[in-house]
Amino acid sequence: MSKIAFIPSVPATSEDDFEISATSKLAGYRRFFGVLKVVRTTDGRVLFPFDGAPELGPYATKLEAVAAAQVYGEHIVISDLARPEL
Repeated sequence: MSKIAFIPSVPATSEDDFEISATSKLAGYRRFFGVLKVVRTTDGRVLFPFDGAPELGPYATKLEAVAAAQVYGEHIVISDLARPEL
């Protein structure tokens, strides 16, 4: 028997309530893509990636791909603070 538990959504109150992981992956010669994961730690909700999420790239260098992922992650955090996804 499986137990299903309801976990209520808890909106974040500051940027400290998020965990951003930004890395990159190589997909061919000089084609780097940003890999991003954004989690709201107050309730464990994964805000990125989601179904239909955009690809972050391609970029010519690993540094550019990681920087783009970090900037996009910060944008998601700011947006969720303004209008939380519950």
